[in-house]
Amino acid sequence: MKNFKLLITSIIFAFGMQTPALAKKQNYGAQKPQKPATTFTNPILGGDYPDPTILRDGEDYYMTHSAFDYVPGLVVWHSRDLVHWEPISYALKTYLGSIWAPDIKKYRGKYYIYFTVHGTRRTNCVVTADSPYGPWSDPVDLEIGDIDPCFVEGGDGKCYLVMSGGNRWTLADDGLSVVKDSKIHFYDGWQYPEEWLTEGFCLEGPKLYRIGDWFYYISAEGGTAGPPTSHMVVVARSKSIDGPWENMPTNPLIHTYSATERWWSKGHGSLIDTPDGRWFCVYHSYEKDFTGLGRQTLMEPVHFTADGWIKADGGDASKAMPLPLKTQLLTDRHARLNEFRIGLDWRFYKRWIPERVHIKDNALTLEGRGNSLGASAPLMFVAGCHSYEIEAEVTVYGDAKAGLCLYYNAQFNVGTGFDKDRRYRYRRDHANGVGKSAGTKQWLRLRNDNHVVTAWWSADGKTWNRETWGQEVSGFNHNTLYDFQSVLPGVFCEGQGFAKFENFKYTEL
Repeated sequence: MKNFKLLITSIIFAFGMQTPALAKKQNYGAQKPQKPATTFTNPILGGDYPDPTILRDGEDYYMTHSAFDYVPGLVVWHSRDLVHWEPISYALKTYLGSIWAPDIKKYRGKYYIYFTVHGTRRTNCVVTADSPYGPWSDPVDLEIGDIDPCFVEGGDGKCYLVMSGGNRWTLADDGLSVVKDSKIHFYDGWQYPEEWLTEGFCLEGPKLYRIGDWFYYISAEGGTAGPPTSHMVVVARSKSIDGPWENMPTNPLIHTYSATERWWSKGHGSLIDTPDGRWFCVYHSYEKDFTGLGRQTLMEPVHFTADGWIKADGGDASKAMPLPLKTQLLTDRHARLNEFRIGLDWRFYKRWIPERVHIKDNALTLEGRGNSLGASAPLMFVAGCHSYEIEAEVTVYGDAKAGLCLYYNAQFNVGTGFDKDRRYRYRRDHANGVGKSAGTKQWLRLRNDNHVVTAWWSADGKTWNRETWGQEVSGFNHNTLYDFQSVLPGVFCEGQGFAKFENFKYTEL
């Protein structure tokens, strides 16, 4: 045991003690910029980016999403054109439980993110920062129920936190606590036609805006999953934060009307404007036949009618649309995955222990955890496309097993890995030996081609051998398994020891 600890210590010093830092205010890298364009095609963020909340601060836009069981969480994104986005910080450093439906706001020169925690108990919290680039404060527990908080200034000198179910609380002046016994119910929602197929009424995801003489209440109804036609974006308005509220005669603003559409369960919308006065609705949606990718972030242009209501410009959300603003040339963030920027690109499932991670010269050393893939708290990223490969040179130390995986949750996952003796196939958190190991170092490749997963291994990184097994994972989605998760590719290390991952490569097929 003493010799093993000395081995571990030497590995840590050999590969350094560097841990990831938050991004500086800059565009990343110099890899292959996108060409200027006049149109964009949804999604604006492909893959698992649900419950978008967006803020305009001058000519800069900031957006964040539900983190659910991934940590670090509440990644903050920046854009200058609403279409091309870069991750710049993360607001949540510890696992509190499943993180739902945040709301990002700027108030009195400070930035706030309110969010729901669904854990051993349900509550709502807030974090703050002087800049969206962080650092963000530790969470403050508001100790209130309901879900999906939304901050709004009421025009009466007070600020409010609007919640699901048409409820609201009055906030203290600093926005960091609620006034005791101030909860009221003030909105009942819009009743959609009874013949519509939905998951349930589910009045949630509120966003309140004061635009001109009106307060506009934007809410989600119909449930976030279930039938393809479930979710929707509903509009109501009032001259006062206290009502009365009038539902829009042409509701809903955004909705999936047929299972033949590419984008299913469109809902949970946020409004955003440009400096020249144009408006857009940013929302989430599942992609038909690819629900395992999670709810992706989409955007459509909307406009205000002569009578003060909001109307979508129309058209197919899967077709090209005019760019809102002049294109911002950004690099492909996937080109930087080999840097293992934890919190910006990479995240863990439920457990982030910084001491088990060491990064130097684009090499990741990951300490083993648990005795299975599901218990190992793998390190993952959002791929967001239908077909791709991941590849890495992997070295194991001690009694570790390590490899590449596709991970939905601790019970439903698939992967390829090895230890010093054998190669393994991972399926639904079980490891089965499939052959002799090539030693403590191997090159591994894992392919996801339209839900069909296959694997390769190599002893030298040149000659590749395909494993004889394959697996189909289209059932790894929220409608089947719940949890609001998605299928994410990543790396893992289980057992007593370490693994080093070098030359990591992600390739879209």
